[in-house]
Amino acid sequence: MKRFFVLLVLVVVNVSYVLAQPYFLEGKDPLEKGKKWQKVEALSDEFEGKKVDLEKWQIEPEGNGWMWIGRPPGLFESKNVSVKKGKLKVEVSKLKKEQHINGRDFKYTGAIVRSIEPGQPGWYYEARMKANATEMSSTFWLMTNNKDCQKKLELDIQECVGVTSDLTHKWAKNWDQIYHSNAIHRKTNCNPEPTQMQASVKTEVANHERYFVYGAWWKSPEEILFYLDGEYQYTIKPSTPFDMPAWIQMAIETYDWNPVPEDGGMVASGNKAERTTSYDWVRVWEVVDDIAQ
Repeated sequence: MKRFFVLLVLVVVNVSYVLAQPYFLEGKDPLEKGKKWQKVEALSDEFEGKKVDLEKWQIEPEGNGWMWIGRPPGLFESKNVSVKKGKLKVEVSKLKKEQHINGRDFKYTGAIVRSIEPGQPGWYYEARMKANATEMSSTFWLMTNNKDCQKKLELDIQECVGVTSDLTHKWAKNWDQIYHSNAIHRKTNCNPEPTQMQASVKTEVANHERYFVYGAWWKSPEEILFYLDGEYQYTIKPSTPFDMPAWIQMAIETYDWNPVPEDGGMVASGNKAERTTSYDWVRVWEVVDDIAQ
């Protein structure tokens, strides 16, 4: 009995250590001495419950100032979002009946999950995600909520698709095996010329074959560092300061540059596992003084 108690204590200590900082390989933590990571609980989720925590996540496409219902022919629907066995699941499929909404036609269905609270510059954002294996996307990113002619900024930490085909645009043929990130100053009435800074590396296997940890340190308005499976990959310096609060977005959508074939492709023929993007966890960290040093 005594030996069992000791083993139990060791396990608990080890879990606490793992959750004390972002997912970095040994020696890869970029923080300077005298600083430490502190979890932002309002934007972090281990998905251990039986349903989506609606105090942290919005799964309805419209509401709280958001109006995007999906990029045709892919429609966002909240019914496709669930929490099962410690994972946030987003399932895609072909609609049983095509829908015509606001002059646009929708044939397929996915979803978007947004954080209730915004993230801030200086914070570290990470998700352990396994992409779906269809023509639709799997993503983890942040977006400002544009109001009163403010800058509309998009920080894509990871954006990929599950499978490409002969229909895929030439430049995107490898987007089913990629870690790809953007810093976009989007077009608005106040910004007629959008700009996009991007970087990418090839992953060792297709994005749908296993879970990857995608992370970004929004270190400052002028510099964003990107990590894959706990190791630094590249830095993006935005064309304009990324100095505004932004909300986490997890969108599973269709793209015109990787169109779903007329027969529905993998969106229609894939099994449930192949048609599902899974998030093991989402964690956000802020930098604070380490008073112990």
